[in-house]
Amino acid sequence: MKDVITFKTKGNLKKTWKFLRFISSRLYYSKVEHYAKMGIIALVESTPIDSGKTVDSWTYDIDITSDHTSITFNNDNITVDGTPIVVLIQYGHGTRNGGWVEGYDFVNPAIQPIFDDMADAIWKEVQDA
Repeated sequence: MKDVITFKTKGNLKKTWKFLRFISSRLYYSKVEHYAKMGIIALVESTPIDSGKTVDSWTYDIDITSDHTSITFNNDNITVDGTPIVVLIQYGHGTRNGGWVEGYDFVNPAIQPIFDDMADAIWKEVQDA
């Protein structure tokens, strides 16, 4: 005898189909871009300023494929040896005379509220679909 799984449900999938049509239409791209721009603003405002080059070097990339959407924040201000300045500020670094400059976590506190707002907005979109 084969195992058989059965289930019964009430209602319809109207909201599910509406949401799936919305996602497949890529109309949400402008919403993703909105949060990417908000992230850049937050990063610019929280980046420590020395020369100003690091503050001016923030960009973002949006990658949308059939199975995921991602925002990548980039900063192309790098040292002569190729180390991103943001990494040195965020995590700390050694000095030429053997000292240590403690890192300053400015990225996570700046970007976390943006991620939280985006998650809330996406969840609301799913519920309202």
